[in-house]
Amino acid sequence: MFANLLQLIARRPQPEVAHGAFISSVVVHERDPRNPRAERLIFACWVLIAVKHVGIIWACHHYPIPFHQLWVNFPTWLLGALATGIYLWRVRRK
Repeated sequence: MFANLLQLIARRPQPEVAHGAFISSVVVHERDPRNPRAERLIFACWVLIAVKHVGIIWACHHYPIPFHQLWVNFPTWLLGALATGIYLWRVRRK
């Protein structure tokens, strides 16, 4: 737009444009919005979260720890649920 304005102000002739310089068509291939690799990673992370929960519960019952196990387990579960929910929401939206 500004190039055309400058040409108009400077009174220069329009340059020749190659005919093949413009896009003639666009083809979009539909693909599955679900990513199997990401879903395997999410599943593996949930397995690790479950193992961590069991380890924290075991440690809290066997050692004198001055806090409840949910102070560690709940934020982990909440962030995992949030990340999984965002992924599933974005996949469902497409």
